[in-house]
Amino acid sequence: MSDKSPYQEKANESKAHVVWHESNISKADRAKVKDQKPKCIWLTGLSGSGKSTLANALEVALTEQGKHTYLLDGDNVRPRLNRDLGFSDEARVENIRRIREVSKLFTDSGVIVLSAFISPFTSDRRLVRNLFPAGEFIEVFMDTPLQTCEERDPKGLYEKARAGKIKHFTGIDSPYEAPERPEVRLDTSQMSVDDCVNRLISYLLDRQLIFTSPQATGA
Repeated sequence: MSDKSPYQEKANESKAHVVWHESNISKADRAKVKDQKPKCIWLTGLSGSGKSTLANALEVALTEQGKHTYLLDGDNVRPRLNRDLGFSDEARVENIRRIREVSKLFTDSGVIVLSAFISPFTSDRRLVRNLFPAGEFIEVFMDTPLQTCEERDPKGLYEKARAGKIKHFTGIDSPYEAPERPEVRLDTSQMSVDDCVNRLISYLLDRQLIFTSPQATGA
């Protein structure tokens, strides 16, 4: 635990008289109590690509292994935290800016946060990545073809966008900039949800980003 002063004036914030309040409990302390490595698993892809479905299934799998998690999903964040934002390019940038800060707070608490957002712009995702230490940010690209996403259209949004009833819809009249080097690439038109979960769990285990807990193995 840290014994330094809890107050730290940051150079770029001093003019606004903002002083960061440092906790005497560090990020490492919180992670140690939870017996895990905090991280942000960022799922990006088109609407209907399987982000929310996979994030929910992955959270269940991690929780069953005794991990402390929290799921942030676009549809759950916009009605409250980001209810003032629309869907213009500028609003999407601000949406992701806020979410990256919330995601960082969760990892600072020692939690594994799963963030499922379309996050269509490369520059925004790069800013998210740069906020985290090396190895703590895992970009999962839901590389499901647009045709499959449109065929699923669980909310009827593609149909409305094609009819001109929704403007600035990603994949139709607003661009999606696909990640070039994501940590994990998944296509739910070719893989089941269970297959995707197993792939992600294997990725985390192979790189020692998570460890199998005794309660999960029955030891």
